[in-house]
Amino acid sequence: MRWTPAQTVEEEKTFHLPSTIQSDIAIAQAARISHIKEIAARAGISNDDLEYYGKYKAKLPLKLIDENKISQSKLILVTAISPTPAGEGKTTISVGLADGLNRIGKKAMAVLREPSLGPVFGMKGGATGGGYSQLVPMEDINLHFTGDFNAVEKANNLLAALIDNNIQSKTRNLGIDPRTITWKRVMDMNDRALRHIVIGLGGTADGIPRSDGFNITPASEVMAILCLSKSIDDLKARLGNILVGFTAKEEPVYARQLNAAGAMALLLKDAIKPNLVQTLEGNPAILHGGPFANIAQGTNSILATRMGLSLSDYVVTEAGFGADLGSEKFMNIKCGYAGLQPHAIILVATIRALRHHGGAKKAAYNTPDLEKVKSGFENLEKHIENCRKFGLTPVVAINHFETDSEEEIKFVQTQCERLGVKAILCKGWSLGGDGMKEIAEAVVENIESGVNQFKALYDWKIPVEDKIRTIAREIYGADDVEYSPKARVGLELIKKLGFDSLPVCMAKTQKSFSDNETKIGRPRNFIVTVREFEYAAGAGFVIPILGDMMRMPGLPPTPVAEGMDIDSEGKISGLS
Repeated sequence: MRWTPAQTVEEEKTFHLPSTIQSDIAIAQAARISHIKEIAARAGISNDDLEYYGKYKAKLPLKLIDENKISQSKLILVTAISPTPAGEGKTTISVGLADGLNRIGKKAMAVLREPSLGPVFGMKGGATGGGYSQLVPMEDINLHFTGDFNAVEKANNLLAALIDNNIQSKTRNLGIDPRTITWKRVMDMNDRALRHIVIGLGGTADGIPRSDGFNITPASEVMAILCLSKSIDDLKARLGNILVGFTAKEEPVYARQLNAAGAMALLLKDAIKPNLVQTLEGNPAILHGGPFANIAQGTNSILATRMGLSLSDYVVTEAGFGADLGSEKFMNIKCGYAGLQPHAIILVATIRALRHHGGAKKAAYNTPDLEKVKSGFENLEKHIENCRKFGLTPVVAINHFETDSEEEIKFVQTQCERLGVKAILCKGWSLGGDGMKEIAEAVVENIESGVNQFKALYDWKIPVEDKIRTIAREIYGADDVEYSPKARVGLELIKKLGFDSLPVCMAKTQKSFSDNETKIGRPRNFIVTVREFEYAAGAGFVIPILGDMMRMPGLPPTPVAEGMDIDSEGKISGLS
């Protein structure tokens, strides 16, 4: 396939040398963005295959997936240590690494998730990378993009409407017990007031009164299904398998019994197609899907990943939150359904996160403290151990901040070397691909060395309890697993419904290896408790709930939305 470098050597010498620190959005707005047809041409994609969404983004047809090419390309997974609330910069590293690989002459593409509006207006302010390792058009990607999240929301809420309509019906009623309905409505915004609501009030024409609630769109099973589907037919089958509730006789009711799958798939007919954008350095990138990693699988779609592998030699993809969540689910769920395997894994760490895990308070995250870093290193060490349990020796990416001290960086690198792992200082935020060439070289060397032989952590055929215990002990470091009485009932239901052979998608806090977010670092001598189960039969996994997990976040005391604006010329501010 044809692949045209985004920049000449001469351009590389002068690319982005900022005299002052700028915001992410200022950097993105100052960039010269190529028309998307030029980006497509660099990846060997014909103009006739593009479905344009303006000048800078386009949908890609599924026919671009080439099964023969997939087996020849290399898949690189980017994950991280247990994060601080601000995150550790996996997307920045992912974009920067793709640019860095292109800088050293490799045909590389970033294939990532789409941002959710909830975190964008809540705490993050944007999720397209940062500094000079960003995806553009930054504003469009963060604000509605190509409408994929809207389509997921509408498909989800169509099923909710069909459920309530069936309960109301006198002629086609399936006998659903309203008290057992597990399907909730969704919207893509942090709105805690909608977590628990009562619907159907007003009179007999307004529905049957019952308890309900809203989840955030990325937490919808429809989003998980979209990202695990391999075709339109597979999508429809999975949508039909959604468990919505039970009858009064305790018989399960699925979406296919409501004749919902066809119409839901119709709403997702464009959303199933991956989206093409570009990095600041003009390299092709694909964005598609956006399930959260603490309550879903936390990775982009199978279709997008396979398409990226069809169009490039190296695909850099990302799994949400720490490696105990997104990465574990990528390995045990996505790879199982997709028939894929990662050839390398990047473990993102920041000095400030290590200070956090060493006991530093939020106000001191940016204050050099070697002792705190030494204490917090055990969190990184556990994640390194976990990567090796999947047959992968990680490359540690130290995402550089100006507040990092030389001695803190040197300590991390020395300790990683002691463990047989390379730790590379990454300056993608400030230098783009030029600041990522060293880790790009290290990743290629890691792949070509043959040290990585991927293996799943567990066999799907073993009982659900064994799968949960394996993850808890091996990945979290727990001594054992306990089940609440409600969870025990859930285990019996799993067996009754025939879900015992499905993989498990653990719902757990991202702040700790344990189910207690206050246990930072590397907790020991603890037991995790499964409070209850949810059943994502359409997506194809069961969800053990550890602790008090919320599917509808709330806004922080001072949402970043309060600092956002748009002027009369259409220029956006505060989105970074």
